[in-house]
Amino acid sequence: MRVLIAPDSFGDTLTAPAAAAAMAAGWARSRPGDQLIQAPQSDGGPGFVDVLAARLGETRVARVSGPLTDEVSARWLLADGVGYVEAAQACGLHLLGGPPDPGTAVAAHSRGVGQLIGAALDAGADTVVVGLGGSGCTDGGRGMIDALAGGTEGAEAVRVVRDRLRGVRLMAATDVENPLLGPHGAAVVFGPQKGADEATVALLEQRNAQWAGVLDSVAGRAVTDEPGAGAAGGIGAALLAVGATRRAGAQLVAELTAQDRLLASVDVVLTGEGRFDHQSLRGKLVVALARAAGRHAVPVLVLAGQVRLDPDDPGLDALGQVEVHSVAEHAGSVALAMSDAARQLDGLTATVARRWSGDR
Repeated sequence: MRVLIAPDSFGDTLTAPAAAAAMAAGWARSRPGDQLIQAPQSDGGPGFVDVLAARLGETRVARVSGPLTDEVSARWLLADGVGYVEAAQACGLHLLGGPPDPGTAVAAHSRGVGQLIGAALDAGADTVVVGLGGSGCTDGGRGMIDALAGGTEGAEAVRVVRDRLRGVRLMAATDVENPLLGPHGAAVVFGPQKGADEATVALLEQRNAQWAGVLDSVAGRAVTDEPGAGAAGGIGAALLAVGATRRAGAQLVAELTAQDRLLASVDVVLTGEGRFDHQSLRGKLVVALARAAGRHAVPVLVLAGQVRLDPDDPGLDALGQVEVHSVAEHAGSVALAMSDAARQLDGLTATVARRWSGDR
């Protein structure tokens, strides 16, 4: 049997390639006769650049502003005139230096993302693809705009950046479809993950609402209502306002890694992510992959660090032949699943493989 192993990253605990290696080890131990194909994936969030670098070329490194006060070394990729930038490399949640709290939720910014885009432009890129997801900020991309504008602020900064990027093909590869504002927006949905309490969520929403008026006015349309505007703390909205087109990050990576060709040649798909929940149903990699596999009538086994969806959730019914398994349940606790991530994922995969009959 041919098995496609195509996980996303597991938050801060495992990169996508490391998760794929752990899954492959566990599966091979239980079913040594199967042919395993490792093809780590990304939806634009953490790991976006590394996954593409495995196919397209070597990464470059730039020193840029982190999400708070320190500089960080951020990897990006230049291949055939296309600069691939990962927002999480500059303002990722993992770069906060500790657990997020209301203070970091308010202070975190996206300036480093603008500096990465600038590095790609300076290197001669005529197309820039920005992977969005896993950010520690909720600034609506204002820091990114300020960094690219070089000293101007507000509406004038947005206009300066639009002019600077004229003639450059800009793409936002988003991991979610959320708008910038409202009950499904960046602050309300993702703010609590970034340390925001109820009062801080309200503050972030108010701040982004004011910024949204600027972005929509300069863009000449309500870009902040568009799918993906709320990605990476609202960086998606700022990119759309300065001329970017939006693609689902999972779909883009699938094309660049020949995912459809692989799906047509395998008997089962093994994938996973750190947390499988309702946000997964809004454009995340695992769900996008399951839908693609469904078009080939290939069953999918999802091994997630934590599972926060009810087995009877209608969102799962729409995905076809999908089984969902939890590393935390296998390990006996979330703490062990995170502190011993590779071994626990390996063990769960071995258990699932022993039970897998191969019947469709």
